[in-house]
Amino acid sequence: MEAKITITIDNKSCEAIDGEYILNIARRNDIFIPAICYLTRCSPTLACRLCLVKVGDKNVYACNAKAKDGMVVELNTEDIHQERSSIMQVYDINHPLQCGVCDQAGECELQNYTLYENINEQKYAINSKPQEVKKWGEFLKYDPFLCIVCERCVTVCKDMVGESALSTIPRGTEPLNKDLKEEVPKDAYAMWNKLNKSIIGSVYDDDGSCSDCGECISVCPVGALVNSDFQYKSNAWELTKIPSTCSHCSSGCSLYYEVKHKEVLDNNKEIYRVTNEFHYESLCGAGRFGFDYENKNVTKDSSIFDKSIAEFKKADTIIFNSMITNEEAYILQELKLKYKYKLINKDAFRFKKFMSLYSKITGNNLYSATTKNISQSNFVISVGSMLRYDAPTMKYAFNNAIKMNKGAGLYFHCAEDKLITSIGKNVETIEHKANREEYIIYLLIELFCDKEMLPEDIKSNLASLGDKIFEELNIGEDFKARVEKLLLKKDKFSLIVGEDIISHHNYENLAKLIGIFESTSKFDVMILPTNTNTLGVSLICDLDEKSGEYSIGYNENGNFILSSLGDGDIDMPALNQSEGTFVNRDKRVVSINAALPYGGYELNDIANALGINSKQVVDYTKKLPNSAGFLQIDFDDIEDSMLDNGIASRGYELKKMSLKKCDTQINLPKVENLTNILAYRCNPITQFNYFTNKTSQLSSVAKATVSLEFIEKHSFSVSDKIEISNKNGKILLGFEIDENLQNSDMLLIPTFDKNLDTKVLFEDIRFCEVSVKKV
Repeated sequence: MEAKITITIDNKSCEAIDGEYILNIARRNDIFIPAICYLTRCSPTLACRLCLVKVGDKNVYACNAKAKDGMVVELNTEDIHQERSSIMQVYDINHPLQCGVCDQAGECELQNYTLYENINEQKYAINSKPQEVKKWGEFLKYDPFLCIVCERCVTVCKDMVGESALSTIPRGTEPLNKDLKEEVPKDAYAMWNKLNKSIIGSVYDDDGSCSDCGECISVCPVGALVNSDFQYKSNAWELTKIPSTCSHCSSGCSLYYEVKHKEVLDNNKEIYRVTNEFHYESLCGAGRFGFDYENKNVTKDSSIFDKSIAEFKKADTIIFNSMITNEEAYILQELKLKYKYKLINKDAFRFKKFMSLYSKITGNNLYSATTKNISQSNFVISVGSMLRYDAPTMKYAFNNAIKMNKGAGLYFHCAEDKLITSIGKNVETIEHKANREEYIIYLLIELFCDKEMLPEDIKSNLASLGDKIFEELNIGEDFKARVEKLLLKKDKFSLIVGEDIISHHNYENLAKLIGIFESTSKFDVMILPTNTNTLGVSLICDLDEKSGEYSIGYNENGNFILSSLGDGDIDMPALNQSEGTFVNRDKRVVSINAALPYGGYELNDIANALGINSKQVVDYTKKLPNSAGFLQIDFDDIEDSMLDNGIASRGYELKKMSLKKCDTQINLPKVENLTNILAYRCNPITQFNYFTNKTSQLSSVAKATVSLEFIEKHSFSVSDKIEISNKNGKILLGFEIDENLQNSDMLLIPTFDKNLDTKVLFEDIRFCEVSVKKV
């Protein structure tokens, strides 16, 4: 258990944890210590040195100095003030005259600190050398002239995102005169010298690649790193920040849509960019750059509306996906109760069945872990998810646990991902054959569970399987010893369970096995919901397995289609034009707010015409089922704030419901050997669905993602077009290479392009065997 201590900062008594950084304690207690380089969830770099404080008779850096019981910290001695003033003068090199055209003007941290330190003179300069503005990847521009080399971009890429795509590199200028060292305060000279000799470099400079998450843009305190699409389009103070939740996946990350009118003579609103509170939560590239998917220029047409009501009265089925709010799911459930519709959502149906079987073992309706549990763990396992593609911010949490907690991890997947391996030497990646997921869970039970607590059938199965577990997973006899070494001094454990498990042909057995694992081990378990609001829909709706004869499709195919994409029979608002709530992967009910206006009909209008009456969709927020863990809270009373203690107070956590445990038979693994080339249903990193593909910055052509080994083994060229086929159908695709993938017999097949029916290859499971030939 962590030891509690008390220290004094600027005459204020503060409770803390022994060994905690002084800066984090100060921030939690509303005490301001200047710091440009330090990011709350990352490691200290000592790059800016502004956080200088006095402890006893020594000056220390608050971002890196650890608290001890009884410590007294002074903030504003005369020598500290002189150091900070000199450092700020160094940092202001090149900047004061740039503010008129800089995208960061009005929200620039350097500007704020300059005013705070009352800097009104400039005594320093650096040896100049022409530096070109660089374009990195799809979205990033870097201006070395404006860069203060605070290294926040480097730190967030390494400690949070886990890619190390940025680093400091030589500026290529002449060194400072060493005689100046005697004339300048020590820390100011160090900063001056560093700024003179360094700039930031990217893997793009060496033809490398990164995931284009844009988190480096978010953390940049000045205008050195910007989104090339946003640059010079608007001043920061002209934009209205609308807090909301990203709607692209179940992470449900907090974000701001930044909105203003389109032109002087055009008062229509437009989203100019997305930002996030980076000290609290990160964003992936889809959330940051995939924002303009609104359903534009929609008006109400009463004849189309009347037709839609007639179609609903004719239909016996509603087919929908999980990109809807809890309130809309509630409306669909009410329509089912009134009109006996079949509700079809394959994704949420499978997830609901999986969770039901899992809950019979654990006695709880929800899994135990949150993202915070993952990032605070020091031993993390991932099974059944290609994390970098499926859930980028969960990969950040995995990386954060390893980097920040001196952690270790196991990563199981059919394709080795070098970016996971590169997280650190304490990450063991196990590339296994497809359909071996049951063997993996049996392995984890063997390694980590209390054998005395295991049911008799599990003990019997383990004895029966014996060494076959290791043979099926192709891991040697020394694997146990390697794991034991990784486990040294580890005491916080988490397991991430992905879509490969949930969509597995034997998911019933796997759900029970994971329930056993959680109940008999020290691990918190995160079962990743497979889509934006899969968890919410599964809790609210009674779902059916088979369709009837005549269907309404809501953003899905049907005899009559309601579409937020603008391509159906009647228009619906997109989620950035809607109000309501989701249940995110942390089991929190979080709110979304309309960033843009919408002029057409909503699902609630149709429900009202069918006798399910409510003035607004969000009137249903307080009616969400208490029996599923929802609280009866008005939409306007749902919290969305960031607290000084480092916690994002967003929404509320679902009530955990205790259920009756059931004894249930758990079988030995059923293995279907897949020997041909594998197709694996998986979208690119910044593409999740039809809506991300509709956005101007992310829109792309669907291609099969493969490794270099695949191209070489099968004698293809990158420019080839291929026919991919199996018993279910065939598609034509081009290639896209991910140099970090290592599997010579697997293609990642995307589903984000609505004009290309790639789903034709797959049944419910995520893998299928295919034949591939050049066209």
